[in-house]
Formats: sequence, C-alpha cells, structure tokens
Amino acid sequence: MMGDFDVEQLRSETPGCKAGAHFNHSGASLPSRSTLETIWDYLREEAADGPMETAARAGERLDAVRADAASLIGADPGEIAFTGSGSAAWGMTFAALPPLVAGDRILVGRQEWGGNLATMQAAAERAGARIEVIPVCEDGSVDASALASMMDERVRLVSLTWLPANGGLINDAAAVGRVTRAAGVPYFVDAGQALGQIPIDVAALGCYVLKAAGRKFLRGPRGTALLYVRRGILSQLTPPYLDVGSGPIVDGKVNVRDDARCFESAENSPALLLGLGNAIREARSLSVAAIHDRIASLADTLRDHLSSIPKVTVRDLGSQHSGIVSFTVGGIAPVQLRAALAERAIAIGANGIPYTPLEMTARGLNQIARASVSYINTVQEIALLSDAVAEVARRA
Repeated sequence: MMGDFDVEQLRSETPGCKAGAHFNHSGASLPSRSTLETIWDYLREEAADGPMETAARAGERLDAVRADAASLIGADPGEIAFTGSGSAAWGMTFAALPPLVAGDRILVGRQEWGGNLATMQAAAERAGARIEVIPVCEDGSVDASALASMMDERVRLVSLTWLPANGGLINDAAAVGRVTRAAGVPYFVDAGQALGQIPIDVAALGCYVLKAAGRKFLRGPRGTALLYVRRGILSQLTPPYLDVGSGPIVDGKVNVRDDARCFESAENSPALLLGLGNAIREARSLSVAAIHDRIASLADTLRDHLSSIPKVTVRDLGSQHSGIVSFTVGGIAPVQLRAALAERAIAIGANGIPYTPLEMTARGLNQIARASVSYINTVQEIALLSDAVAEVARRA
C-alpha cells in the first residue's frame, strides 16, 4: 500500500502497464480496464439494439456523469458541457464572447497553449486588437501583481494555461482570478494538465470558463473533454452555432438552452462519455488530493535522478511543480531521445515551439523532452527511465 491506495492493484487493473513504462500521461494516459469495459459494454449494446435506441435508455447514466464531473471541479451540473476535445471547448467559448474591435486587448500568460494562442491571435489580427503577455515572476510563473497593473477598460479577456504543456510549473491561477474578478474581466483557464492531477475548485479560481480533455491525468478516453461555463455569465455569451439540442426551434423561435449545454452538440458518443464518467469516479474514489501528493513525490524523484545525469538539463521552472518533467540531453534531439526510449518500451513525449510558442521563444528553446508522471507509475520505473536516459546520453 502506497499513500491511500494500492498502486500495484491499480496497475494490475490497467492493461497498458504490461506494455512498458508509460511516462506520457500529459499526452494521453492509460485507462483502467473498468473504463475500457464500460465503453465496450455500451458499444455492444449499440450493436445489438441500435445506437439511438441504446442512447434513449442511457439518459440517467449520462446525467450521473455530468453530476460527477461537476462535483470533481466544484461546479453545478448546469455549468458543465461535454465536447470532443479541449480545443473545441475553448474555441467555442472564445467565439461566444462579444466580437473584438480595434484597440481591444487580450492578456495571456507566457505559457499559453499554442492552440488557444493561435485562435486569439487570428481573431485579434482580424479586428485590429492586440495580445499582450503578462510578465512572469522570478521563478517563471505568471505574475498576478503585474497583471493588476495592466488592467484597463480595453482588456476583453485574460487567458491562462494553469499547468503548461512544456514544463513542470504550476501557475497561481487563483491569484489571477482575484485580479480579473476585481476588474470584472472575463477569465479563461486551460486546465488540460490539471484535471485529474490536482484538486480543482472553480469558485476559488474565479474563472468564467475552464476546459480540459479527459484523456490526460484523469485517465479518461480520448475524444472527451469537459467544459465549465459559469452560469452567471451565460447571458454575455453567444454560442457560435446551435443544433436541436442546444437551441431547438419551438413555435418558430430559437430556444437557446440557459445552461452550459448550449455549447454541447446533440451528436456525441455516449460510450466515451460513460467511459469518462468511470474515470471520474475512479479519481474521486482515490481522492485527487492523494493523487496529487503521489504524482508530486514521484516527479520530484525523477527530477533529482535526471539532474544527476551528465549532459541532461532539467528545464522546469516554478516554485510549485506538476507531474510534467521537461528536460534536454546535450547532443541528441528530443524526438530522437523519444524514439530511442521507445525501443526500450519506455514512452515519453517530445514537444516543440508550437505547443507553448511564447514560453519556448522567450527561453530560446526549440524542443524539449517531456516525461510526465502518473500515480500509477513506480519508483522502479523512474529508475528504469533514468538509467535509459543516462545510457542514451553517454552515447550521444
């Protein structure tokens, strides 16, 4: 028994653990057998009884998934929508804001995820608005005090990637929320790497919108994402498109839903959503706080191991660290390192500038290797990864 849960039991219930050492949980984690079977069982029902007929019986089960998702982040079920990806969730809510005009300002953290940034930059260029980067503290994290000094009547949005994709820091999202709340400015949080890794309380964050994919640290299926939209701000948003679920026409008039499901398509995969619900229940049963403690401990151990290897430079910033460990090895490109480790049945990521353009450019980095730790990893796997990196580094 380790912490409050039995890691070996959890690993035995995760088929992917038999294939090798998985350190790419920030890309996509390994689902449990129970999550997989939830999906398979539903698909078998569809095959036998018909997709529409099976969906008609699944209403209460899907309502329970929404309620569990809301509880996971401290929201109300009416503030939750499900989408096929985090990008779709973020893009729809951004498009729902009042149109930008010349002179408007958008303030972003230096670690803003590249997809969000591209969406904002394209809109700003069309309108004659501009994007400005919030200064960072000495440790590289977003500086909420500097943000406060930037606020004025032209600021239309503050956007923050809470746990950056290309590094191990954890931004102080709640401090940013206090600034935006005082100024009355919309605040979007990208929690893609936070969901399932650290406790989330949307009220404490003070955000208008929060989005996250289910496939990462939560260990849900790919093709699922959670979108939170604060109920009190829905009247300020205009969904970019509607369908018979989000805005049906009744008596000749469009009736847009008055909850977050105005951003949800009527066409989705109940099988994947039920799988997501299983992953959420598993995380809640273990306690996300306990999950975070174990991930933090394992990630710090990995940082220590990698820091001791010649030619290896750990690239993480921040005073608070996530389960993402970014590093480079002198003499070998991260994509080559990833391939060399894959030959040893060890999975890591390798990301370039497009993932966090502002951060990577500011630091003069073209690419980083990314080893992300889950609570189902072990100290033995960390030693295996470290030894393999050391071997590759010696040969570089």
